[in-house]
This record gives sequence, C-alpha cells and structure tokens, in this order.
Amino acid sequence: MYNSLIKINLIARLGLAFVFFYHGLMPKILWLSPIEKELVDLHNLGIPAAILSPLAGLSEILLALAIVFYRKSLLPVYAGAALLVALLLDVALVKPGLLIEAFNPVSINIVTLVLCYLVVITHREIEFGGKGASGHQGLS
Repeated sequence: MYNSLIKINLIARLGLAFVFFYHGLMPKILWLSPIEKELVDLHNLGIPAAILSPLAGLSEILLALAIVFYRKSLLPVYAGAALLVALLLDVALVKPGLLIEAFNPVSINIVTLVLCYLVVITHREIEFGGKGASGHQGLS
C-alpha cells in the first residue's frame, strides 16, 4: 500500500505540474492566446498582454517545477490550488461567457483541483506511515 501511495502521489504531482507547465508555456509564452490577451486587457492594468502574459507563464512554469522538485512540501500544491480557485473566480467575474465554452476553466480547474487533493491526501498518508494526519488508519 505504501509504494502505491508513493506512485499515486508522484503521478498526481506530475499531472498537476504538467497542467501548470503547459498552460504557462503554450498560451502565454510561445503563442499568446487571443483569450489570454483579452483577459489581460479586460483588467485594465496598463500592462500589455505581450509583457504580462509571459511573466504569468513563467510564474506557472516555476510553480510546476516547484510541485515536482519540492516533493516534501505541500506549499507549491496549496499555492497551485489557491491560484486555480482565484483564476476561476476571476474569469467568472471578468468574462463569464468562457465558463460555458469547450475546454473551459471550470472543467480544467476542477480536475486540476482534484489532482491537488490527491497529492495532499497521499502526501499525508506517506508522511504518517499509512496513518492519516489524524492518526487513524487508511485514507481519510
């Protein structure tokens, strides 16, 4: 069971990191997505999307690397979860029409939050030797 938890934790971390890495690299750095540009413009921050989006993308890539390489810490995972919730709420307020589009932020963010949850619960089980943070046996 212990080895299975380690594998599940690693796979969930890699999946979580992939989402942040891909979404940081593709639509923000390599090819600035029209939707990314529009979302930046809707915030009226005075910083062009051509500058702000790649910086946000770099931050997402750094978060992805932290999720993979700081496996003893849940801090990058909690940071990722907080960002997922904040960005979903932001899109809901700024451009709610995106919530009903194909490949929308609701579906991707909820599934990615599930990966965060899997990392957290398996991390705790591994850390406490098969006993959850509460000291009880099993996944709870």
